Amino acid sequence: MGSGRMEGGRIWHGGDLGEARRLFPHAPAPWIDLSTGINPIAYPLPTLPASAFARLPEPADHAALEATAARAYGVADPARVVAAPGTQALISLLPFVAPAREVAIVAPTYGEHARAWMAAGARVLTVAAPEEAEGCEVLVLVNPNNPDGRTWTGAALRALAADLTGREGLLVVDEAFADLEPVESLALDVPPNAIVLRSFGKTWGLAGVRLGFAVARGPLSERLRAALGPWSVSGPALAIGRAALDDAAWLAEARRARAADAARVDALLAPLADGPVCGTRLFRTIVSDDAPELFRRLGEAGIWVRRFQDDPRRLRLGLPADAQAWARLAAALGAAPNRG
Repeated sequence: MGSGRMEGGRIWHGGDLGEARRLFPHAPAPWIDLSTGINPIAYPLPTLPASAFARLPEPADHAALEATAARAYGVADPARVVAAPGTQALISLLPFVAPAREVAIVAPTYGEHARAWMAAGARVLTVAAPEEAEGCEVLVLVNPNNPDGRTWTGAALRALAADLTGREGLLVVDEAFADLEPVESLALDVPPNAIVLRSFGKTWGLAGVRLGFAVARGPLSERLRAALGPWSVSGPALAIGRAALDDAAWLAEARRARAADAARVDALLAPLADGPVCGTRLFRTIVSDDAPELFRRLGEAGIWVRRFQDDPRRLRLGLPADAQAWARLAAALGAAPNRG
């Protein structure tokens, strides 16, 4: 995919079972939703005190969550961590906190980055590689990338930030899927002209909690805090986030178990793909001429997967949650035509 102007329009997202039922009204229930990259095995919710719901969160509670997130992400200074009601809120807010005229986004990737910058009036270019972004004020990339799982080393990211410094530019690195992957996070030592976004709900399987973090230095983190305002994170989210982010043993087991699940999905998908299966430990992506037919077959079997507007040959599947879901997926994929 070469560079080009990003246009607006409706963005397809995972998780829309209403659309699944509309397209496949006779599919068997219950639906198996494999259209998201959310951990199917959620973190066990702690018991929450009634005060988490009845009282406004105190500043100390907010600071405690950010300190816990700093430890979890290896950030030396908790002041660099900004908690928010989901990374989507940060993506939407960032173009107004750090305005720019021209933004380059390494694509294909999560479509809301482009939408947010366009909403703020920026010219958005899609590029196949960061090296094609020369001259842009802002460079956005997702590491590991969604949907193809591409990664960049910490050294490569720091070099990109250094190059942007010369033109007073900003590097935005979305690490939504980094928790379970063997990638070096830029959050460990974020450059002065960079911001790192970290999702909570995907890794811990609690997307409905609506919690996410930005990691940035000095003025940028302060502007984000000011823009978010007081009480930006709910009391229940503060309490759940602290418990989960402090549970290193659960995270280590999730890394191991989801890696095994991803390999199991790969074994089912490999015979259907026109190339290697790629992605992360929370989703697997294939490219195939038969993708539209495979999407239909899965939908008619009550299995909702992620298709893509920009490439109908691409499909992305999340991970089944239980034995019944695994069995239904295997049966549906086995019903696909032979590829001799």
